[in-house]
Amino acid sequence: MDAKVLTQMSYGVYVVSSLCGERPAGCIANSAIQVTYDTIAVSIHHENFTNKCIEESGKFALSILGEQVNENIIPVFGFQSGKDINKFENFKTITADGLPVLEDSIGYLVCNVAGKLETETHTIFLGKIISAEMLHEDIPMTYAYYHAVKNGLSPKNAPTYQETTSEHKLAYRCKICGYIYEGDITKEPDTYVCPICKKGKEFFEKI
Repeated sequence: MDAKVLTQMSYGVYVVSSLCGERPAGCIANSAIQVTYDTIAVSIHHENFTNKCIEESGKFALSILGEQVNENIIPVFGFQSGKDINKFENFKTITADGLPVLEDSIGYLVCNVAGKLETETHTIFLGKIISAEMLHEDIPMTYAYYHAVKNGLSPKNAPTYQETTSEHKLAYRCKICGYIYEGDITKEPDTYVCPICKKGKEFFEKI
């Protein structure tokens, strides 16, 4: 299979949020579509804490990210686990139908789970929209823009994730987000940080 053709499909970039009891959870999703006028579908990896929270609460919200969104949102929501930290604590949020949504987003949708489909790695949740609101004017961020302009990578649990390898080259991988640095990172200044998750070069391992 030529995986390159999959990169030609159009995706947006979103933060999907939910609750486990009173504990907020959220993750980056790029596979979200409008199925009908009032129903959307979103794909969440089985290992994501957000998956468990959606299962328990029966609700989820979708924050639509724009091209000018806070650059720290994707590293935090895409490359860290809600099992370990409260991803929302350093970002402004509003509460919509009981769920946290990002204030720094174009707008949001809140849905009740209306059905689901299990795949080998992901759950596809169908959501019946119960509320929606525009928050800011911005150009919606596409996954192509995220890769081409932001130089972003897919989180390991994303549906579009593909293993990156560097054969016969000196390279280092960020242990936090998987970013590949080609070359000798030890020659970078001590102030160097990963362009994705903003961790220092001490978090890189030679591959």
